[in-house]
Amino acid sequence: MSAITDTVADYLTRIRNGIMAKHRIVEIPASNLKKRMTEILYEQGYIFRYKFEDTPNNQGVIKIALKYDPATKQSAITKLIRYSKPGLRKYSGASDVPRVINGLGIAIVSTSRGVMTDKQAREQKVGGEVLCMVY
Repeated sequence: MSAITDTVADYLTRIRNGIMAKHRIVEIPASNLKKRMTEILYEQGYIFRYKFEDTPNNQGVIKIALKYDPATKQSAITKLIRYSKPGLRKYSGASDVPRVINGLGIAIVSTSRGVMTDKQAREQKVGGEVLCMVY
């Protein structure tokens, strides 16, 4: 088994694959960063619900219930884009945190005050690494 170097990209890919395969639940190895990203996706209404479970190896697992429109069966998430990559980190100051589709989507930013949305980062006037964009 190979170690995953970019855990955020792995997290986003697992959710993306789950959506494409129309899965209800996606399981992802847990980390504090991924737990916080999951909480943000839930708070912003992109996922139905989530659960953190412990595993015997102490890694833990995040179970995410994906959200679909009952009528059209369309996912609440249309795009998940990795913004900052390990090979090319992208940071932005408090004033230039990117707006996603003029505020319709969210950017998840890792700041000195923790992981938060672009809107929260602007309100708290903190910049940081822009991890990904969701809409």
